[in-house]
Formats: sequence, structure tokens, C-alpha cells
Amino acid sequence: MITVTVFRRNGGFAGFRSEGHAGYADAGEDIICAAVSALTINCVNSVESIAGDEVVTEESDGFLSCRFPSGLSEGGRILVESMLLGLRMISGTTGEDGKPFLRVVIEEVS
Repeated sequence: MITVTVFRRNGGFAGFRSEGHAGYADAGEDIICAAVSALTINCVNSVESIAGDEVVTEESDGFLSCRFPSGLSEGGRILVESMLLGLRMISGTTGEDGKPFLRVVIEEVS
């Protein structure tokens, strides 16, 4: 299962972390992993390139960590909200056993 944890601070976004593999299909054919990757990586690129906000990332196989050390502009916030909308839609997809492939967690940080 993929878990995406979104970190909130004082009503805003501090960053997010995506980890794991969906297990929907074999590597290279897993549309759930591809969709989550597209949403999260596009969010990082868009927040940095379109909103102009500072982004610090760390990546490895099945892992993406993203922090917004200077906070987010209104545009950056909207882009993260858009990513969350897409992730929540995907999180409703379950396997034949009824188990989800994606879990979205919101965590308040100090």
C-alpha cells in the first residue's frame, strides 16, 4: 500500500511524504503507483515552477519527501489542495479483497 502523509502547520501546509508501492499490478504496469507518482511529482514541480515557492525534496524508490521550508503562497496552497483532491479520489480504489491501494493521512506538526 502507498501512504501519503500531508503535514499541516498552523492551518497551512509544511510538506508531504509518499512511501510504499500500491501492489495493484507488476512493476511498470501499476496504474495506481503511476497515478500517485504523477500527482505528487507534478505537485512538487508546479509549486516550485508555477507558484515560485521554495521546495526541498528527497527521493528514492517508492519514496518522496517534500518540505516547504518558507511556507506556501496562495498559489502553492491551491496546488497542494489539487494534489490532495486527486489522491483522495484514488484512495477510494480497492482491490478485490476490499483493501485500498492508497491511504492519505493528514498530520499536524509543530
